[in-house]
Amino acid sequence: MSQAVTNLRIGSKIRVDFDKLRDRIPGALKKKLLQDPRGTLVNYKMTDGKGIGVVMELSDGSTSWFFEDEIARN
Repeated sequence: MSQAVTNLRIGSKIRVDFDKLRDRIPGALKKKLLQDPRGTLVNYKMTDGKGIGVVMELSDGSTSWFFEDEIARN
């Protein structure tokens, strides 16, 4: 795991960094994140066999995953 991900523990408060967000997200998710980009780290996800992503629970209770460089500490 990269240093950025190892510093985050499950339960950490995180937020989506819009400057680094890739264009892969659907419109409905983008709308939710524009209202509130903060959430809680609930799990990790292998992205491509060597990268790590994080699963984030949003304020409405839904979850979505993001690449590690798309998130920041809250």
